[in-house]
Amino acid sequence: MLNAAINRESISAIDRVIRPYIRRTPIVEVEGGEFGLDCATLIFKLELLQHSGSLKARGAFANLLTRDIPSAGVVAASGGNHGAAVAFAARRLGQPARIFVPSVASAEKIERIRSYGADLVIGGERYAGALAASEVWAKQSGALRVHAYDQVETLLGQGTAALEFDEQSPRLDSVLVAVGGGGLIGGVASWYANRIRIVGVEPEAAPTLTNALQAGKPVDSPAGGIAADSLAPKRVGELMFPIAQSAIDRVVLVPDDAIAQAQEMLWKVLCIVAEPGGAAAFAALLCRRYQPQARERVGVLVCGGNTSAVDFSRASDKMPQGSEARST
Repeated sequence: MLNAAINRESISAIDRVIRPYIRRTPIVEVEGGEFGLDCATLIFKLELLQHSGSLKARGAFANLLTRDIPSAGVVAASGGNHGAAVAFAARRLGQPARIFVPSVASAEKIERIRSYGADLVIGGERYAGALAASEVWAKQSGALRVHAYDQVETLLGQGTAALEFDEQSPRLDSVLVAVGGGGLIGGVASWYANRIRIVGVEPEAAPTLTNALQAGKPVDSPAGGIAADSLAPKRVGELMFPIAQSAIDRVVLVPDDAIAQAQEMLWKVLCIVAEPGGAAAFAALLCRRYQPQARERVGVLVCGGNTSAVDFSRASDKMPQGSEARST
C-alpha cells in the first residue's frame, strides 16, 4: 500500500505551496524514429530547465516552505543537484545554508552551489560520506536537515513534476524515471498510483533499487559509474521503498556507455545538454533495456542538466571579426 502521507492529495497540496517559487518546465514530443526507435512517440519532460538546473528545486522549496527553520538555517548532503537546489531555495527565502558534497561531485555542481551563496564543505568520497558529515554538523549547530530523498516533503515536492507532466501530457502509457535514492520515482509513482507504467532506470554500477527489491528491503549497494554524483547514494530511502514495491512496474539497469550515448543523442537531435543522471532514463530506450510497444506513448523525465558536456569556448565557434562578420 502507498505511504498514506505521500499521495495525490498531498502532492496537489504541496504543489499549491511551491508553485510561486518553481518553473513550470516544458515538454517536447518527438517521434521515436528520430532516435532510431520503434516506439511511436516520446514525450520528454525537461526538468533540467528547473531552477538550479534540476528537478531538485521542487523538493527543496517543499521543505523550506513547510518546515520550521531555526536560526542556524538548513543543512543538506548532496552529490550536487540537491545541494544546489537547497542553496538556491535558501537564498530565495533569506535563510543560511551549509551544503556537504562528496569529492566525486562535479566542478559544475560545486560552482553552482557556491554561486548561490551557500557554505560548501567537501565531506567524504561518495554521497554516504557527505551525509554522515552533514549529520554531525546538524547535531552541533541545530540546523534543519533537508534530506535529498528520504523525507516526506522531498518526495511530495518531486511528485509535483509528475502532476505537471500529467497535466501537460495526459495520455501517457508509461514514464521512465532515473533512480538514485528514490525521491523522484517515489513521488512520481505516488502521483500516478498505478494508472500507468512507471519504470525505474538505474546505472549498472549503482543498482540501489534493484538490489533492494531483490532483498525485500533497502540494502547497501555499489555506488559508482558515470552518474555517481547523482544516482549513487549507496541505498534507497526507507520512505520510497514500499511505494516502489506497490507502484513501480519494473526497474532496469543501463550501462555507462548507454548513458553517454543518451547524452549525445539528446544533444544531436534536440540540442538538450543533459548530465549523465539526467540522461539515464532515456538510455533505457537506446540500449533496449526497456522496449515499448509499437504505439506506446512513453514519457521520459530529463531530470538534470548540470554539466559541461558542451564546450562553448572553442575558437571555431566564435563570431568572425572584421568584414567577414558583416551580413551579405
